Amino acid sequence: MTNQSRVSEFLLRGFSYTPELQVFPTSIFLIIYLVALIENLLIITVIIYSHQLHTPMYFFLANLSFQDLGSISTTAPKSIANSLMNTEAISYSGCACQVFFLVFFMMSHLFLLGGMAYDRYVAICKPLHYEIVMKRKTCIQMATSAWLSGLFYSTLHTGNTFTVQYCSNIVNQFFCEIPQLLKISCSDPFFPEVWTITFGTSLAFINFLLVAFSYIQIFRAVLRIPSTEGKQKAFSTCLPHLIVISLFLVSGTFAYLKPMSNSPSVLDLLLSILYCIVPPVMNPLIYSMRNKELKMAFWKMIVNILPHVLHKKHSPANVS
Repeated sequence: MTNQSRVSEFLLRGFSYTPELQVFPTSIFLIIYLVALIENLLIITVIIYSHQLHTPMYFFLANLSFQDLGSISTTAPKSIANSLMNTEAISYSGCACQVFFLVFFMMSHLFLLGGMAYDRYVAICKPLHYEIVMKRKTCIQMATSAWLSGLFYSTLHTGNTFTVQYCSNIVNQFFCEIPQLLKISCSDPFFPEVWTITFGTSLAFINFLLVAFSYIQIFRAVLRIPSTEGKQKAFSTCLPHLIVISLFLVSGTFAYLKPMSNSPSVLDLLLSILYCIVPPVMNPLIYSMRNKELKMAFWKMIVNILPHVLHKKHSPANVS
């Protein structure tokens, strides 16, 4: 990163051009971040605490919640802190860290969604072979591959982004986003970025094909289920996953592949919020709202923990 001597910091001016949204980073972002934090930490805690949830589906769901925590913690806290301190600055290294960790969590998130789709495919289309196919070792390997793939792609993307020279330090976004950084680069970003974008697009397309194939087979199997209750249960399990994938892929793809404009755009802000801020809040709601096992495990955990807390609070040592 030889450009640090020329650009020592960036100015995140995403909301500076939209006065009506000035209050958004402080009040709304803070509420959204706290809700996402509580939701995802609860899901991770319940899954770890409840032995009946130590299954492949919930193992992947815990990983997904951890990725959601990481992605929203990469962008929202800095925007909130800048708003509270009435500043727009972010250091060069801080900007690079934002790009690295955001791409890392987003790409690993994408690969993990593919693994979750495969898990649902085996569970519904090949239920008799589920325990053999989705063994503990297999699940760990799939999750590890998702994390390592995100790490590899993030390293390539961040390295290419921060080897160019920048003619300005004004980023028209509330966090360091690659398309916005490429707008202010002096050198032509096409050649260093084209192979990385091509590689990432190929990976995303392969993952999309895997998800599409899984769901085609799932819906074909569901339509063959004779009972209406069985169909409803299968659809209630798969449709939320499909909604999550669609929201994430459509908003993220449009944000990164749409033509870049030199002027600040409210659309850029809304798209970034849609793929960075909304999924970490919506994923726990979508996955837990109609999940009876998760809700039962949550209340069981509360019932088991609450007496111990009350007993400790009213113990003779505390009373004295």
